[in-house]
Amino acid sequence: MKAEDLTLRQKILQLFITGFNGENYRLNKYFVQMLQNGLGGVIFFTHNIKSESQIKKLTEELTKEAVFPLFLSIDQEGGRVERTEKIHGGKKYLSAKPAYEMGLSFLQNQTKEIALELKRFGINMNFAPVLDVNTNENNPIIGERAFSSNPEEVINASKVVIKEYEKYGIITVGKHFPGHGAASEDSHKSLPVITLSYNDLEKDHINPFKKAIELNIPAIMAAHVAYPSLDCSLIPASVSKSIITDILIKKLGFNGIIITDDMEMNGIKGFTRLDACIKALNAGITMFIFRDSSKEIFDLITQLETAVNDGFVSESIINRAVQKVLDLKQRYLISR
Repeated sequence: MKAEDLTLRQKILQLFITGFNGENYRLNKYFVQMLQNGLGGVIFFTHNIKSESQIKKLTEELTKEAVFPLFLSIDQEGGRVERTEKIHGGKKYLSAKPAYEMGLSFLQNQTKEIALELKRFGINMNFAPVLDVNTNENNPIIGERAFSSNPEEVINASKVVIKEYEKYGIITVGKHFPGHGAASEDSHKSLPVITLSYNDLEKDHINPFKKAIELNIPAIMAAHVAYPSLDCSLIPASVSKSIITDILIKKLGFNGIIITDDMEMNGIKGFTRLDACIKALNAGITMFIFRDSSKEIFDLITQLETAVNDGFVSESIINRAVQKVLDLKQRYLISR
């Protein structure tokens, strides 16, 4: 399928991964309308998942009702970030750091178990592995979600995880580029500013992403974090052309899809939703995550259509992003 075959509205919807509250998506009329008009992906949280049979039925229904194949996505890192607690009666898997400390064989087996479980559920995309290097021991959000405070150890661990997910057909999304590990603030609550030099960022924090790209990782998530040494305007990486296009795409040679962290987080609240999306698309972002399908998000689709028609975003940029999405779905044999 070619991007040019889609209407502008369908193209824009293909660039959205969004969710809904509870187990019945049909109670959210905005989500249903987006699903029936070309939504690109769905994200699941703990409140969406009650049992194995329920989530399997839900992914099947969503797939049937969608106009185009869907990314069916989840944050299933293990430990602190695990969405299947109702199925397992609590946490089943270890977070990245303790899993890595158990040894590479343990990490490989745990990754295989998560991958096969997601496959059974009908989920095809996992927002993992965390490629952050946790160099700040007071980091309020990463901590044991990172494999290590040593970049070489993060690289060694992430190689195992990326290869294992690939083996079982789960799309991996490395996060949070260009690295959230040195932050002293939580981007869910505010905009962290990491003041490390370019050289320090490159050596300790960007390097795991570089190695993941060499392994052909299909997707990377951009952080809502500012890096003055990479972009002096103090805007989040997720909307920075200097960081996304100049470093991630051009310098590191990444040709996969680039997804923002959740656009409802406070780290991106310095912009309106529309401005943030326009800036992100122009920066080189491929897709957005919005955790809930509210009226505001539904209206945002129309606002972005207008923005494209008015020249704030080139339709050629939209077409390139959409084609990357369609190509990745085809690569992983995602169908309706």
